[in-house]
Amino acid sequence: MSFMTVDHLLALAGFAFAATWTPGPNNVMLAASGATHGWRRTLPHAMGVALGFPVMVFAVALGLGEVFEAAPAFRLGLAWLGAGVMLWLAWRIGTAAAPAPTQGGGTERRGRPLNFIEAAAFQWVNPKAWVMSIGVAATYVSGIAPVREALIVAVIFMAAGLSSSQAWTASGAAIGRVLGTGLRLRLFNAAMGLLVALSALWLVFDA
Repeated sequence: MSFMTVDHLLALAGFAFAATWTPGPNNVMLAASGATHGWRRTLPHAMGVALGFPVMVFAVALGLGEVFEAAPAFRLGLAWLGAGVMLWLAWRIGTAAAPAPTQGGGTERRGRPLNFIEAAAFQWVNPKAWVMSIGVAATYVSGIAPVREALIVAVIFMAAGLSSSQAWTASGAAIGRVLGTGLRLRLFNAAMGLLVALSALWLVFDA
């Protein structure tokens, strides 16, 4: 494959937006955090997802993915580590306390969402992120200009991730306003936590 043409760039952009906008662990966690903590407090989490994955895909495109592919034990260990982290996050989401009413008639947000570093670091223990990064590198990076191609891939995924993470966070915040602060919000969080837990189990059995 020659250096990226317009057709290749359009295909890559289409894949990036489809991959980042569709439901997955990151987006489920952002929606749940938006519902529980609001858009503003979830913003560092959203930025960690949006910028953390492009950094990862850049590194994989430069050759880090070969380590993943050549080491089955590493892949299995990563699957178990990622599943463990996701199960912990699922528990944290599913048991998140609803905002408590205050004397002034407002609400007090309890707990905290993931911060930027935690959200960015999560990408590196997510086997699905590894698999997607390797697939992108194998399909869209020819090796003719490795650094330039890896940078183009990272920038496209950054644009897609910034839009999708904000949309999912805002959607979660809107859902939170509809659900209020009582049982409905707790049930929503429990459902989101269950989805993340099921994703974690799938990762282990699919490893």
